[in-house]
Amino acid sequence: MQIDILARYDRSVPRYTSYPTAPHFTEAVNGAVYRRWLTEIAPETRASLYLHIPFCRELCWYCGCNMRVVRRDGPVMAYAETLITEIDQVADSLPARLPVGHVHFGGGSPNTLAPETLARLMDHLRHRFDLDDETEIAVEIDPRTTTDAFIQACGETGVTRASIGIQDMNADVQQAVNRIQPYDMIVHVLETLSKAGIHDLNADLMYGLPRQTVDKVVDTVDQTLSLDPTRVALFGYAHVPWMKKHMRLINEAELPDGPARWGQFEAATERLNAAGYIPIGMDHFARPQTQLANAAKAGALHRNFQGYTVDDSTVLLGFGASAIGALPQGYIQNDPDVRRWRSAIETGELATVRGRELTHDDRVRRAIIERLMCDMAVDVDAVARAHESVISAFTPALDALQGMVRDGLVEISGTTVRMTATGRPLVRAAASAFDSYLERSENAAPRHARAV
Repeated sequence: MQIDILARYDRSVPRYTSYPTAPHFTEAVNGAVYRRWLTEIAPETRASLYLHIPFCRELCWYCGCNMRVVRRDGPVMAYAETLITEIDQVADSLPARLPVGHVHFGGGSPNTLAPETLARLMDHLRHRFDLDDETEIAVEIDPRTTTDAFIQACGETGVTRASIGIQDMNADVQQAVNRIQPYDMIVHVLETLSKAGIHDLNADLMYGLPRQTVDKVVDTVDQTLSLDPTRVALFGYAHVPWMKKHMRLINEAELPDGPARWGQFEAATERLNAAGYIPIGMDHFARPQTQLANAAKAGALHRNFQGYTVDDSTVLLGFGASAIGALPQGYIQNDPDVRRWRSAIETGELATVRGRELTHDDRVRRAIIERLMCDMAVDVDAVARAHESVISAFTPALDALQGMVRDGLVEISGTTVRMTATGRPLVRAAASAFDSYLERSENAAPRHARAV
């Protein structure tokens, strides 16, 4: 891609794991609103559950998650007990015991949980919800701090998928971001997962980190491919030290610039494609004939706060400090402060402090953005008509995409918008044309990751 074209579109734009995006949530949605929304859920709805574990044993300087470092087990155990209380409060507010299709433990590092604590949480989820043999249970794992006992507990409690944070395999890059994890350590974790019966493995990689070069990123991809993961996520590092103060520990002089980041992404993508992985959306790759690859081929891919997924549930219940949930009525987010979250739960209140009730326009735009993000194409008129809306409402967005058309990144035929092969990595920039909330001023403070 030409450098001038890249510079035009490599700007701060949302990842669109929701729409409207989290910066546009407001305090108008609180615990009382969330409780009312829960009572209105159809009893037969198959829900998804997200449990946020905001603890790590070590600090990675690139981390953008809501987390804090803990050295003792006590705070984690106390947090888990409050999680159980919150699960009860939410379940008690529902009109029925809901079936569950997906459970996801994220963080932070869920492996800060003691094995018996993970088992207690899973037992309680099964007590309050209906999990069956088809339920996917996914856990994020930090290879540096997990234990064989935790992995064994994952297998015993029914975990079906593990997401391994690899990021980069090169020692000097690992040193630059304070995440030291030799290749042999990762191999041991994967072998232990396999022995525990967990074979669906996701590898998280990053580009744009300090000291990374194209050769180092390719080396990381090659070593990752030797581990034969089911899927690979390739994320661009978002350097936002004004939001995450620990990122100031990173030497900014060692960060690659826009063209260098693009070269890293392009080289990694070519390597993954050559290895037979199917591109999923803008930054995921999956082995052929997997659920994710088949959903992408069928136009049945979805996008939520966990990224690209086959999960089509309209109800995502979020548990824990900062957890975000999605319901037919809108989005909710818990208090990100663990103490305030715990205080609310212990007093019998839901800890929701912000959210967004969806308007009709929000629903239409969300559907357009999701299809473009997932399929790299969307018939805007078809989506508008399906939501009893009119194409004229989106004429300004189509007009705004003309620059990307001229630059060979987007094709528009009638009312169908399609990303070109060159434009695919910039799909977030194209999706942002349909975002009625996005601040487009050149002077606006950056609130999102760069497009590449």
